[in-house]
Amino acid sequence: MIRNRVVVGMSGGVDSAVSALLLKRQGWDVIGVFMNNWEETDENGVCSAVDDWADVRDVCDRIGIPYYSVNFAQEYMDRVFQDFLREYEAGRTPNPDVLCNREIKFKAFLDLAMQLEGEKMATGHFVRTDADGHLLRGADPNKDQSYFLYMVHAEQLRKAIFPVGGLTKAEVRRIASESGLPVSRKKDSTGVCFIGERNFKAFLSTYLPARPGDMVSPEGKTVGHHDGLMYYTLGQRRGLGIGGCGDGRSWFVIGKDLARNRLLVAQGEDHPMLWSTRAECTDVTWVAETPAEGVPFRCTCKYRYRQADQPVEAEVRDGRLYLRAETPQRAVTPGQSAVLYQGERCLGGGIVDTVPDVGQVT
Repeated sequence: MIRNRVVVGMSGGVDSAVSALLLKRQGWDVIGVFMNNWEETDENGVCSAVDDWADVRDVCDRIGIPYYSVNFAQEYMDRVFQDFLREYEAGRTPNPDVLCNREIKFKAFLDLAMQLEGEKMATGHFVRTDADGHLLRGADPNKDQSYFLYMVHAEQLRKAIFPVGGLTKAEVRRIASESGLPVSRKKDSTGVCFIGERNFKAFLSTYLPARPGDMVSPEGKTVGHHDGLMYYTLGQRRGLGIGGCGDGRSWFVIGKDLARNRLLVAQGEDHPMLWSTRAECTDVTWVAETPAEGVPFRCTCKYRYRQADQPVEAEVRDGRLYLRAETPQRAVTPGQSAVLYQGERCLGGGIVDTVPDVGQVT
């Protein structure tokens, strides 16, 4: 380990660029590392990693720091993408960004940072930590990314720095612009990390065989046809292609019948089958302290990114996390993460496995 050396994960975006810049200004010995986690091209034959790597080089040259590229594509395929495919095959809706942080950025990349004799690693995440390694929300509520880092343990977080976690996105762009960084106006990436903005259905169909089937109403009536259950998620309205029947209200996905390959749909965004108060989670992870077994506690929960905090009662039993919300929750989706908070602090969370009382809330 070399004192004051920090290894920065560079994505080619403005957040990691400003992170490296701020650390350099603070007197750190900064090394930039571009992680190539996905090697395939999109439907237009374009590999975004090529452009991102070029941006990383330009930024590092501007800042005046050494830079490297590392290929984690095989690790990503084995540790993240295969799980992503298994979840979709099981009719669930996974969040690969959460697993990417645990398996790639705070495992494979952290190991690399230590091999480069780094005292710390750094990323452009909008989160903060304290001296004990507790994970805290980012200062910008519109950009807070603690939801995606709840699987990272305090031991790993104590080795990490998040230079933009105390800034707003507007402040980050202002710093980049005033410093002449070439990515100051670069558009933020959207969509699933390895898919980006390409057509999701076309992407998924290259890896999983589609099995078209019927769309069925709660009464058992066939009202349309689906292209494959993997393409739909609970609460979805767009892209169903159902028209000309019913009373004019929109149709929504309310469930999946895997055994008979049927997509269950109903009219009205407030249909009872979209609402629940309870959820049971597996693959439970705690950032720092593990709650006492069988002892309920109060906290708040996000069942999806950008959702407002929801007051819940939580309890851990036999490795599973049991949640009961104070008010009914809409479209709690198996495969998604339920992430728990106490104030600014992210406690941890789990993957939604079952929603026992769906359709029973009055």
